[in-house]
Amino acid sequence: MFARTERLLLRPGWIEDAPALAQAIGEESVVRNLATAPWPYHEAQAMEFLAKPINPAEPRFLIFSRTGGAPRLVGGCGISPAPEGGLEMGYWIARPYWGLGFATEAGRQLVRIARAMQLPRLAAGHFLDNPASGAVLRKLGFKPTGAVAKRYSLARGGEADCALFEEGDADDGAVTPMRDRIGVDEDFRQELRLLAA
Repeated sequence: MFARTERLLLRPGWIEDAPALAQAIGEESVVRNLATAPWPYHEAQAMEFLAKPINPAEPRFLIFSRTGGAPRLVGGCGISPAPEGGLEMGYWIARPYWGLGFATEAGRQLVRIARAMQLPRLAAGHFLDNPASGAVLRKLGFKPTGAVAKRYSLARGGEADCALFEEGDADDGAVTPMRDRIGVDEDFRQELRLLAA
């Protein structure tokens, strides 16, 4: 399954993506906010992840920016079983692309995919020391449940407090404007065009 948004391509990862995946996710500041990714994260861990079979009811995608040249891997997202039961969504964005709205854009598309697949309403969560992820969830219409659970993080090597969210009302398709970032999209696209040239 593939999906496109205005700026992004979501597709399953392939073994050939291992070097780009290891480079994109291979910062502790990224991996420590995930539950199942190890730290350090090298190409071997990327190959192991990409070789895992994908359950059709639990889609997972790599996120690529769509540019005039070759797409650039900027993150990942997917749906997986939640520890409390049901399904939850998760996502990560490589550090150079933080603050550009990619997590919101990819997350919105992931929720649409879940609705098209008629999956049950999704849960989500974020470690308390990662409030930016909570802001993304709110933009996607997720509501805090008020519960905080201990969640194990492989990269942290232990449990950390995680704020739990539940899917709110259906997305109306409206675009969430990027806060005070007028011109950033075009500047970013131009930068990627120059890098791809």
